[in-house]
Amino acid sequence: MRTPEGFLEVLEVPFHYRQRQLTALIYPARVRAADGRRISYYPSAREELIEHALRKLATEQQAGFFDRPDYRSGVRFSLHRLRRELEQQGHSLRYDELVEGLDILSLSSIEIIAKGADGEEGFARATYLTALAGVSRSDYEADRDARWLAQFHPLVTRSIDEVTYRQFNYQRLMNCDAQLARWLLCQLVLKYTQASMIDGFDMRFSTIKRDSALLNGYGRVRDAVAALDEAWDELKSLGALHSIDKKEHRGGRNKIEDVTYTIKAARDFSAEQKAANRRRNDAQRGASQSSSTAGSSAGWLRAGNVVASALHLPRPRVE
Repeated sequence: MRTPEGFLEVLEVPFHYRQRQLTALIYPARVRAADGRRISYYPSAREELIEHALRKLATEQQAGFFDRPDYRSGVRFSLHRLRRELEQQGHSLRYDELVEGLDILSLSSIEIIAKGADGEEGFARATYLTALAGVSRSDYEADRDARWLAQFHPLVTRSIDEVTYRQFNYQRLMNCDAQLARWLLCQLVLKYTQASMIDGFDMRFSTIKRDSALLNGYGRVRDAVAALDEAWDELKSLGALHSIDKKEHRGGRNKIEDVTYTIKAARDFSAEQKAANRRRNDAQRGASQSSSTAGSSAGWLRAGNVVASALHLPRPRVE
């Protein structure tokens, strides 16, 4: 996949969200290696963990910011504090690994393409961190509390503004060893909003494979299914699930064509989802009914209207 020069192609990932077909284009970052060469990297599990930790730090007093007039949000942090947060969650990173991860998040971009009900096509494109400012290694060694600044993706800002960001158990998410387990947990937080120990929730192997793109590297279906089974078992061991019923759908020569998983929530996860529903309802009732999104961000927001519609996000109010 990587050229001899170290370059990667744009990665195209078709997926569905609430029965709407979308396409994500992942543009790799070109990062300077130790030998001075520029090498391309896609965002990976490491960058996902860093992004989660940054959002967690943004909830701390005087760390996060939300600028409605310029429609941006982000966090002020020190590398020492970020490293400590990741270490506390079981994901220790060296200084150079952390800086490289931040570089990849600020240099790689994601483009989401969608078609509206009227056939109109729209796209929204931005880097994962739309702005990043920091200090050198020598400054870091002289002052471990030297501040960095990271600005979040516009869709994160939109979610904060429209109060659509769901509360969830951050520690459970970060305790997941498998990236697929974290993806499944995020899907359950978003979709299994009425989680209970009585009512089951169905997910198919084919849907998970298509939308996560995390099982495409397996040459045999049974190996991919085994990896998915392990991810479900991990979520059960972490207290998210009470039971997992698996039904295989087989075709000719007894070959696995698909698998349906019917899951039921553990008591703790059910309580967390109910609390998140109440928190979101209360926040939306108390949110202001008007927001000013005019200015430099308005163009990005208008361009992303079709994508927002496809993702079931509110269209931005531009005054």
